[in-house]
This record gives sequence, C-alpha cells and structure tokens, in this order.
Amino acid sequence: MRVGVLTGGGDCPGLNAVIRAVVRKGVKEYGFEFVGFLDGWRGPLENLTTPLGVDQVRGILPRGGTILKSSRTNPFKIDGGVERIKENLAANGIDALVAIGGEDTLGVATKLADLGVNVVGVPKTIDNDLSGTDFTFGFDTAVNIAMEAIDRLHTTAESHHRVLVVEVMGRHAGWIALHSGIAGGANVVLIPEQPFDITKICDYVERRFQSHYSPIIVVSEGAVPVEGGEMTLVSGEKDAFGHVRLGGIGDRIAKEIEDRTGKEARAVVLGHVQRGGTPTAFDRWLATRFGLHAITAVADKDFGCMVALRGTSIVRVPLIEGTGELKLVRPEEYAEAEVFFG
Repeated sequence: MRVGVLTGGGDCPGLNAVIRAVVRKGVKEYGFEFVGFLDGWRGPLENLTTPLGVDQVRGILPRGGTILKSSRTNPFKIDGGVERIKENLAANGIDALVAIGGEDTLGVATKLADLGVNVVGVPKTIDNDLSGTDFTFGFDTAVNIAMEAIDRLHTTAESHHRVLVVEVMGRHAGWIALHSGIAGGANVVLIPEQPFDITKICDYVERRFQSHYSPIIVVSEGAVPVEGGEMTLVSGEKDAFGHVRLGGIGDRIAKEIEDRTGKEARAVVLGHVQRGGTPTAFDRWLATRFGLHAITAVADKDFGCMVALRGTSIVRVPLIEGTGELKLVRPEEYAEAEVFFG
C-alpha cells in the first residue's frame, strides 16, 4: 500500500512525532511506502511531494514544527480543487491518506472522505478544543510555555508594583488560559466562554495590591467583555477557512485598568512562542501513540475515522466527531479557577 501524509493548519509541537510513528510502524510492520505532501492541503492540490521513509524521519522526534511544512489551504474554496486532489493522489498511486490537523484540516478530510477519498485523521491543535478526544498533542507544550512565562512575570510585577496582563492563544476555547493560569498562580483568568466584567477585574486588581502583591491576569485572545462583547481583531481580513486574525485584547484590558485604577499595567503577548520549540514528554508520547494507531487504522482500511484519546486508551471515532463541534470550558471548570481570583 502507498500512503500519503500531510500536516495542515498552524504548526504544533508533536507533529514530527506523529509523522515518525506513522512511517516507522508502516514500513516495519506493514511494508507500506510513503509519500509526503508539502504545505498541508496545498500539497495534494498542487502535487507538491517529498520522499518520506525511515531515513527522512530519523532524529525528528524532539523537533518542533513539521518537516512536511503547513498551510491553511482550503481546496473547497478553489475551483476544481477537489478534482485536482483526486487526480494527484491517483497520479502518485496513493491508496490512503493520513491527514494530521485541527478543525479546519480535518473538516476538509471529512468532506473528502464523504467523496470517496480514503482518509484517516489525526487530531492536532494547541487549543485542545477538538471534540472527540480528551487531549490533543501540542496543548501540554503550550501550557508549559505559558506557565513558565507567568512564573517569570510574577517577579517583574512585584518589583515594579505593576499589573501584567498575559495574552495567550485561544480563539473560541480558553483551555490554555485556564490550565496555565491555575498552574502559574494567576489572579484572574479570562476565557472566551465567559464574558468578563472590566469593573470586576479592576476590583480584583485593587484587592491584590492591598495585599502588597501585584496582579497577574491571563487572558485568551478570544475573550470578550460583557459590554460590547466583540473579539479584538488585528484586522478584518479572513483566511481560507473564514477566520479573522485576533490580537490586542491584552493591551485593551491593560489600558482599561490603567485608566480606571491609576495603576501601571502592561500587556505581554506570548503569541507564536506557544507553538514553537521542542514538545514536552507528554506531547511526544501522545503524538507517537496517535501515529501508531493511525497507521493501524489505514492497514485495517478503516477509513473516514480519526484516532482519539479517551482516558488512557487510543480509540477510533468518525471524523465528524472531531470537527462537529468545539470542546469548550464548562462553567464548573472555570469556577475552579475563580476560587483564586483577586
């Protein structure tokens, strides 16, 4: 069997671990041949390929990013895109495709599977917001990077009697903010699922200063205020999947705090630092297991499925389960963080 592999969407720690596991087990146990498609769905769309074998995956386990590169190409937005993908897969003798990606990448995979393409999905997102799986690889690395930043910012905040607002990734789901905020001892955590009251935040700030400590506020990029509840945008431009570019909520909150309390406030935007660098042990372990089980699904010809973590087991679920709806922070989970506010 000849198998194609691609990675789509934002880069993520652990992608290379998946590729390595897919290839190593596929070659060793099943005798498969592999073709790497470059730049996400742009690869099979434009026939951008690269050799992919055991030699190509040696030493990539600890590397961040993806050796197959990535893009946010959406073939369903391109005239004749689906037909071109089918033609290029056939021209390369591809019997099955392993698509590694998040909501958008797996959304394309789901549609292609419905159109007869043999696809197995591997869920990837640092936001941890894909339904159908308890965790996605990359999330643990992002949380640890954010937590370390918060740890370091505590000392700066105390030294200057300053409010520090830490903006982390999270368009619709606040998992990174919630986990890193609790782990880093933040005084307030703001997430997209719970619109925030700036007056209440300022009260928390004042209360924190009264205790002779300085506040640390962690906010998801997609968090919105109760009044005028709109996301803060870098620009109104949309990508191929209809997403606008978020950013600026940290600066917006810091300015409001300064204006309302008179306390000095600064925003720190972690941005793509959360995506980069070597994956944690947990993410290497999870990504490796996803890859091993994904290629077994290919061998079983169980197409149209996605591998997922349920408890400590890797299971297969229909692709639609991974993309049908987002996994959001529940009110009771947010309430655990609220105990430490102020």
